[in-house]
Amino acid sequence: MARLLSLNVGLPKDVPWQGRTVHTGIFKNPVEGPRMARTLNIDGDGQGDLGGHGGEQRAVMVYQRQSYDYWRDQLGRDDLEYGNFGENFTVDGLLDDEVHIGDRYRIGDAEFEVTQPRVTCFRVAMRLNEPEMPSLLVARHRPGFYFRVIREGEVRAGDEIMRTAVGRHELSVADIDALLYLPHRDVVQLRKAVDIPALSPGWQGSFRDLLQAKESVVEAWLGFRALRVSRIVPESTTIASIYLSTSDGVKLPKPLPGQYLTVRADAQVRSYSLSAASDAEYRISVKRDGAVSTFLHTKLHEGDTLDVAAPRGDFTLQDSDSPVVLLSAGVGITPVLAMLRALKGSRREVWWLHTARSAAEHAFADEAHERLADLNAHEHVYYTSAGNRLNARAISALNLPANTSAYLCGPAGFKDDMTVALKEIGITDVHTELFGALPSINPGIVGAATTTPHQPAGEPGTGPRITFARSGITVPWREDFDNLLEIAEACDVPTRWSCRTGVCHTCVTPVLSGEVRYRPEPLSRRQRARRWCAAHAPPTTWCWISKPATRFLATVVMTLVAPPKPGASGCWLSATTT
Repeated sequence: MARLLSLNVGLPKDVPWQGRTVHTGIFKNPVEGPRMARTLNIDGDGQGDLGGHGGEQRAVMVYQRQSYDYWRDQLGRDDLEYGNFGENFTVDGLLDDEVHIGDRYRIGDAEFEVTQPRVTCFRVAMRLNEPEMPSLLVARHRPGFYFRVIREGEVRAGDEIMRTAVGRHELSVADIDALLYLPHRDVVQLRKAVDIPALSPGWQGSFRDLLQAKESVVEAWLGFRALRVSRIVPESTTIASIYLSTSDGVKLPKPLPGQYLTVRADAQVRSYSLSAASDAEYRISVKRDGAVSTFLHTKLHEGDTLDVAAPRGDFTLQDSDSPVVLLSAGVGITPVLAMLRALKGSRREVWWLHTARSAAEHAFADEAHERLADLNAHEHVYYTSAGNRLNARAISALNLPANTSAYLCGPAGFKDDMTVALKEIGITDVHTELFGALPSINPGIVGAATTTPHQPAGEPGTGPRITFARSGITVPWREDFDNLLEIAEACDVPTRWSCRTGVCHTCVTPVLSGEVRYRPEPLSRRQRARRWCAAHAPPTTWCWISKPATRFLATVVMTLVAPPKPGASGCWLSATTT
């Protein structure tokens, strides 16, 4: 029978890390005697980053004695003690490949429900001083998991653990973890995952996004390709539309309404929303407000070519029967205009809310008005120069239906204000797109100041040029940086990361052109290493993998085939081992 071996708690504290301060509750220590398991945590326990840990769905973290034994052997460490992985419950049993999402367990006087695997983040690597630990937890299918407290009660080390219910579809913690973080996802498994009531809302949302991505893939090209400028049309005093087509008449892939194009012009890279698209022609609409946009407005002519990456972006119109609000400011009209065009023939109730400085700066006024005339639509336009503002009061006065889906695009302040205004009247299904850099995600970092992106301190680099398109700077690579994330941080470019090892997908960025070398190799590329082995060695070939190399199996592509020295620590692997 499974048993609670150690009950561990700890309150958040500030910890120095790589020249920064991290507020974290990863440091847990065993306690004697009973503690109350409550809805949000164990008495005496707390979490530093409530965005990724803690709360009702992640009240109690669970890790297994068997995984401790595994890591002591794999890492060659004898200093790992219960609580070191940040868990509240160290248990004997309840293995990740045996416990299902939705399983319920009685421990002491309390009852718990399994809600999700551990959220992989950099803090477990920081706690153990093992930088690759987030990757290893997922790659070895040993993440641990969270409990929700179904019935509050006292628990203590030594309590027996009794399963009282089995989760729907019987998908294990390891199955669910791999489904989110590893490649080659099975659609049937994804559909089962979103049908597990006990799975935390955040993970359910991630799986819905993955399902949608699989069902709405846009066939496109890799890298940049040259498209011909077929025409340039002024839309207002500050905005011009650039129409792009292929030179050979080959049809263009159809983008999703709301997606954008990334273009390379004047040796710089920028992204612009598609305001219209067909299989013959794309239209981007550009406001003149910077070096690249000025180049496009003044130097680009009909017949020229422009280097363009394929349509991409997650700010897209969802298929639904609910009412829809399309809300924009200034040039933010472009992606929602594409959505308006896509609604042709729809029976959905449409609310069109747009704000501009003046009628002269109001692009696409006639086009939007004509398209709205064919729909069940409400049109509201606000000109700030006339004192007519789109704000929370104006939103409240419209009596929008509570089941409305809202799509809004504009500057950061506008987006934030409108999101709050919509939620105040009960509209929570809000989708947003921003101009400029996305807000950073640096969980747990304390006292990080917002600074305008700039060149890094010190001598300029001599390596390849790196363009941070949304921040508008280009930086030559310098060898004293270990990776792109570090050079971005040195430039105060807003960064988005959580695990820092290529697991959690927070920092995923499309590669438009060129090659990237990884260290460590992200898990989503692991299959490439396996295919390489199969292609470069016959099935009977074996290779010796030293123990340090076994930490990250992708190393096999670099360690074929030196035989071991006498007494060496490691293992033999077939070249086709996965």
